[in-house]
Amino acid sequence: MKPSIVHVALGVLSAGLFSAIALATPPAAPTGSDDPQPSPITILKTSPGLARGLIFVTPAGGAAPPLTTPTGAAPDAGAAATAPISEQGPEIVDNRGRPVWFKQLPSGIGATDFRVQEYRGEPVITWIQSAGGFSTGPTTDYIADRHYHVIASVQAGNGYIADTHEFRLTPEGTALISVYHTIPYDLSSVGGPSSGNVTEGIVQEIDIATGRVLFEWHSLDHVPLSESHEPVPTSPTAAYDYFHLNSVNPDVDGNLLISSRHTWTVYKLDRHTGAVIWRLGGKSSDFDLGPGVAFAWQHNPLVADGPDTIRIFDNESAGTPVLPYSRVIWVKHDDVRKTATLERWFKHPDNLSAASQGNSQALDNGDTFVGWGQVGRYSEFDHDGNLLLDAAFAPGYDTYRAYRHEWIGQPDTNPAAVAQPADGGGTTVHAIWNGATQVARWEILGGSSVHALTRLDSVEWNSFDTAVTLPGRPAYVQVVAEDVYGLELGRSAVTSP
Repeated sequence: MKPSIVHVALGVLSAGLFSAIALATPPAAPTGSDDPQPSPITILKTSPGLARGLIFVTPAGGAAPPLTTPTGAAPDAGAAATAPISEQGPEIVDNRGRPVWFKQLPSGIGATDFRVQEYRGEPVITWIQSAGGFSTGPTTDYIADRHYHVIASVQAGNGYIADTHEFRLTPEGTALISVYHTIPYDLSSVGGPSSGNVTEGIVQEIDIATGRVLFEWHSLDHVPLSESHEPVPTSPTAAYDYFHLNSVNPDVDGNLLISSRHTWTVYKLDRHTGAVIWRLGGKSSDFDLGPGVAFAWQHNPLVADGPDTIRIFDNESAGTPVLPYSRVIWVKHDDVRKTATLERWFKHPDNLSAASQGNSQALDNGDTFVGWGQVGRYSEFDHDGNLLLDAAFAPGYDTYRAYRHEWIGQPDTNPAAVAQPADGGGTTVHAIWNGATQVARWEILGGSSVHALTRLDSVEWNSFDTAVTLPGRPAYVQVVAEDVYGLELGRSAVTSP
């Protein structure tokens, strides 16, 4: 194994890096300013009995130019999120699509795989931040605490650049990441040029505390080009993205499950030797696939419902559908008899077909949360596949993955109050506290003197930027955040319109 050189930032970041990340700063300015705002989310359906928690997405889109992968092919997971686009970044929203926390990233920087994980026994938020998908630009994986301060960051080792598909923390204090690596390669065996280029998938497991690469796996050492369903590029200069690694996760026995979109295969890897233990699906499956099991262009296989069942987001399309819809499938594999059976599955009632991206997540109440990738939708289904929640981003926006997690965010900044003259002689007050998840109400105080403020209004929380219009124009205003029990959580400085 090659020696690793991994840069890991722990504890307090340098002033320069913290300024660039700006995690604990106030959110974008109130509505009506020139600062960007999160892309709006439309709730298409909601139901009682949804699982607890908030929703974690990485909206991307808008005025993005067309993207291609390093191969010259159409983009897949993470591509839109790493383009220079108008509004982008990790975002937490509630069941009504109202933003709870949003981090606007600099132009040309995108985020993917934003979720809650556990690090050193504590819940944290994690995401991938990159200047180019498919390992084409600087990429760093971030871990932040409940105060939205980055406490660790991970980059790929051995001279590679991390990809934007996977950042999975393990109980052992390690991170599983994906890497794309393009090298010169003889493609004549699959009808390409002998002096061509190929993009392989690399899995790395990195010790977060030390930055040491503990495990590294290369697809070209184990998977031939002949297993791919991806057409060989017609351009002699375009790399052949034959594998397209898009997820890495531990199996129940500690070995690894990885997904290759372009071979239509889930591989189980020995976590010590890198040997392929078995292949599920694709041209060289070690399992006989029962009716309905075959999947295509899939994402995000995870252990589900016991040690011998895998849940897969089955895209069934990379632009030209194999099936007319994407679906979530539960596949039971018998490792002795080498059979695979379809335990259950569902699709969206609208027959959504995601040509790229997507994921599914098991929730504690038995529901399944689904991100529909390129379609720009996310949904929640009950155990029987009934649609409970359905939401859509603005046209042109999507999210690589979508998750639901319980999360308590406690920014260590104070709330902010912004007062602006309103039409008709009133005053619009914005109560702003980006990332505070326990605010139930805002008390609006005002008066003619900073020393004599009285309660002017009380309103329910309605996003990290809650606006209320008051009659008249008080000389000074202040906002006070309260929880569901009426206890004060924080108050802003006194300001004037």
